[in-house]
Amino acid sequence: MPRPNPAQLAYGSATVVCSTLAMLLLSETRSGGWIAVIAFAALALGLLVALTAPSTRPTPKRHRVVARADAAAGTRSPAARPDPVPAQHAASAAPAPAATAGLGARH
Repeated sequence: MPRPNPAQLAYGSATVVCSTLAMLLLSETRSGGWIAVIAFAALALGLLVALTAPSTRPTPKRHRVVARADAAAGTRSPAARPDPVPAQHAASAAPAPAATAGLGARH
């Protein structure tokens, strides 16, 4: 599971605090059981908000820096790699050399 970014943590925490206060004030409950239910519901709501908040995406500047670092290291970034060559069918493959042709054959 990916780690939440600071914005997601802030959204989730603010949701827990605000929803807990709102539900406690609106329900005017005094019993410990109902306070626990409200706290659990607020926690679940905060978790839902934190998980559905949009995460940050790398900016184009970051892509350039990564591509430049890959070029310096002698590797290519996944976007710059060419498509793989499709495998040829066995019927169109070149015949095996004579030295290896008889290795699997029965005599």
